[in-house]
Amino acid sequence: MHEYMSEIRVWGLTCPGFREEVSRARRWTRDILNGHPSTDDVAVIVTELSANALRHTASGEKNGAFHITLALAEHAVFVSVADAGSTDTVPKVTCADDMAVSGRGLDMVTALADRVAIHSTGHGHTVTAELRTAQPEGHPW
Repeated sequence: MHEYMSEIRVWGLTCPGFREEVSRARRWTRDILNGHPSTDDVAVIVTELSANALRHTASGEKNGAFHITLALAEHAVFVSVADAGSTDTVPKVTCADDMAVSGRGLDMVTALADRVAIHSTGHGHTVTAELRTAQPEGHPW
């Protein structure tokens, strides 16, 4: 490994609070993880968390934004989405009934990830999902 490279690689993307940014965030994630065994699951997680930030927090309001951090380690991928907060919204896993048209986002994220953590940032919340991966010997990831 080169002396100026860490074992964990980290990328960040700040998106303005427009719905079309969810698809840009998903494409960005896929571009970074191209060929990684967790690419599809991480893309779904980014989609869900980004959409939740826009729908349920000030991230989706005028001048709102959300930030994605993607960290890639030898045996894990970490993805975090930080929202712009709201006075009445805290991310939480809910069990939506069969007829509900929404309310399954974080439930889906917890099903795909090995661990999910929700942290208050003082002005919003950050949801982080960890996906552990078994890497074949000599794989560039």
